[in-house]
Amino acid sequence: MADTPPKANAKKLTVFTLAIMNIVAVVSLRGLPAEAEYGLSSIFYYVFAAVFFLIPVSLVAAELATGWPEKGGVFRWVGEAFGPQLAFLAMFMLFIEVSVWFPTALTFGAVSLAFIGPDQTWDQALSSNKFFVLAIVLAIYWLATFIAFRGVDAFSKVSKWGGMIGTIIPATILVILGFSYLGSGEPIHIELTWGDVLPDFTNFSNIVLAASIFLFYAGMEMNAIHVKELDNASKSYPMAIAVASIGTVAIFILGTLAIGFVIPQADINLTQSLLVAYYDMFHWAGIGFLAPVMAVCLAIGVLAGIVTWVAGPSSGLLTVAKAGYLPRFWQFTNKHDMATHIMLLQGGLVTVLSILFVVMPSVQATYQILSQLCVILYLVMYLLMFAAAIYLRFSQPNRPRPYSIPGGRYGMFIVAGIGFIGSLIAFIFSFIPPGQISVGSPTTYVVILIALTIFFVCLPFFIYANRKPHWKDEDNDFAPFTWELENTHPGIPSDSDTHTTHLAEKQKDETKGAQS
Repeated sequence: MADTPPKANAKKLTVFTLAIMNIVAVVSLRGLPAEAEYGLSSIFYYVFAAVFFLIPVSLVAAELATGWPEKGGVFRWVGEAFGPQLAFLAMFMLFIEVSVWFPTALTFGAVSLAFIGPDQTWDQALSSNKFFVLAIVLAIYWLATFIAFRGVDAFSKVSKWGGMIGTIIPATILVILGFSYLGSGEPIHIELTWGDVLPDFTNFSNIVLAASIFLFYAGMEMNAIHVKELDNASKSYPMAIAVASIGTVAIFILGTLAIGFVIPQADINLTQSLLVAYYDMFHWAGIGFLAPVMAVCLAIGVLAGIVTWVAGPSSGLLTVAKAGYLPRFWQFTNKHDMATHIMLLQGGLVTVLSILFVVMPSVQATYQILSQLCVILYLVMYLLMFAAAIYLRFSQPNRPRPYSIPGGRYGMFIVAGIGFIGSLIAFIFSFIPPGQISVGSPTTYVVILIALTIFFVCLPFFIYANRKPHWKDEDNDFAPFTWELENTHPGIPSDSDTHTTHLAEKQKDETKGAQS
C-alpha cells in the first residue's frame, strides 16, 4: 500500500510535457509554402487562426473529454447533445477527412524522396511527374497499412521517433538557417514592411489559401483527455495550452518566413518549395551535401505519421461500428485487434482519391483541391463539436466536469462561439478557388469540391438510415448515452440530480481504476 502514492504521482503530467505533446501532435511543415505566399501577412493568418480556432478547440475539447470520458470521443460528445445521427456524421467526417488527408501528406513525402538526388533541376522535374507521385503515394500508404495490420507494437516502433526526426529537427534547422540567411545581409524575397502584416481584405481570392491554415492547427483535441493527468487542471491546463499555442504559432510563423526569405513569392510551389528552401539554404551555408539527408528525414516523418494515423481513426470507427452503426463485416479484427476491413476500405478510398493526380492538370492543383476538401470535412466535425459543447452546458449543467471553461455558460458561449464562427468562415472560404494557383477551370474545381463534400456528408446519413438491429455487437463496451439512461431524447435539457450523482460516483470509480 505504501507504493500507491508514488504510482499515482508517476502518472501525472507536467505543464511542459503536455505542451510538448500538443506541439508534436499539431505541427507539420508540409503546409508552410502555402502560407509563404502571403509574406508578412501570413503572421496575421497564423495568429487569427490560433485565437479563433486553436485555443477554442483546446479548451472546449478538454471540457468535453473530462466531462464525458467514456469511449467514443467526438461521437460521444455530439451524440450527448444531438443524438446518434449527427454523432455518426461527426465521427464519419473525422474518418473520411483523414482518408482524404493521406494523399496530400504523402504527396509531400513523394516530393521529399524526389529531392534526394544530386541535381535539383532533375529533382524538381521528377517531383512534378504525376505518375511518379502517384506510385510513391500508393506504395508508402499501403506499406504503412500493412505495418499497422501488425498491431500497436509494430507501428509504434516505426512512429516512435518520426515526430522528432521528421518535424522538430527539420523545423529547428529551417528557422536557424532562414534567419541566419536574413542576418547575413543576403537579398531576401520578402518586403519587411510591417504595414503588410494586415492582408488585403478586398480580394477574397487572397485569403482562400489561408482558410487551410485552420487544418494546420487541427488535432489539439486528441490530447485533451490527458487533462485529468495534470495537477490542479483548472490552472495547469490553460497554462499548457498557452505554452503549446505560442510554440506552435512561433514554429509556423518563423518557418514560413524562412521559406519566404529565400524563395520569391512568384516561384513558390505548394509541394516543392520547402525542399527547395532547404536546398538553397544548405548550399548557401556551404553544406549542400546535407540537403538530400533533410529530404530523407522529412520523408521518414511522413511515413511515421501515416502509420500512426492509419490505425487511429479506424479504431475509433470500429468502436462506433460495434455499437451498431456499421454492418458486422466492418467490425472484423485480426489477431492483433486491428480493424483490418475498415483499414482496407480506407485504403481503397485513398487509392481512388490519389488517382485524381492523373486527372487534374497538375500535381499542385490536385494537392490544393484535396487539401481544401480535408479542411471542409474536418470543419464539419468541429462545427458539430463546438455546437455540442455549448448545448451541453445548458442541457446537462450538473454533469461532473473535472475541467470546465471559466465563466460558466457565458464563458463557454464566448469560447465555443468564437471557435464556431471562425470555423464557419474558414468553411465558406474553402470553396473559393485560390487566385495564386493554377487549378485548371475554376468551375470544374468548385464543382468537384462541392460534389465530393455533398457525397461524403450524405453517405453517413444513408448508412444510419439503413442500419439493422443485428449490427450491434452484444459484447461491445460502448456505454449508453446519458439521455438513454434517463429515457429522454437528445436535445431536451435534463437536470436529474439522481443521475448526476450516479455519474459523479461512476467517474470517481473510473479514476480510481485508472490509477490502480
